[in-house]
Amino acid sequence: VQLQASGGGSVQAGGSLILSCAASGRTFSSYGMGWFRQAPGKEREWVAAISRGGGSFYIAESVKGRFTISRDNAKNTAWLQMITLKTEDTAVYYCAASQRILTRRETDYDYWGQGTQVTVSS
Repeated sequence: VQLQASGGGSVQAGGSLILSCAASGRTFSSYGMGWFRQAPGKEREWVAAISRGGGSFYIAESVKGRFTISRDNAKNTAWLQMITLKTEDTAVYYCAASQRILTRRETDYDYWGQGTQVTVSS
């Protein structure tokens, strides 16, 4: 499956963005989806994950209450809605697909999008 992340940009603290991950190729609904991010000089970290059918999800504690993950299998798209953004959310955000139903582990993800930059200024 090929993944294309989009929707990043520059916003002020307190603002919001919606990231999209468009999938093509194999059956999108066969994959658990996840979002990760990598800030400058830091390791890539997991942010959110959603099950194949969309009925279950995990959100990292650092973004819980501010970020929401969703998907629409009919549209082959997953989203990461981000509100009340903080400067520490600045990073390149990646979407990824896993053959597992739902997972938070980076090593479980088989396919990755190219990343989209999110910059939050104070």
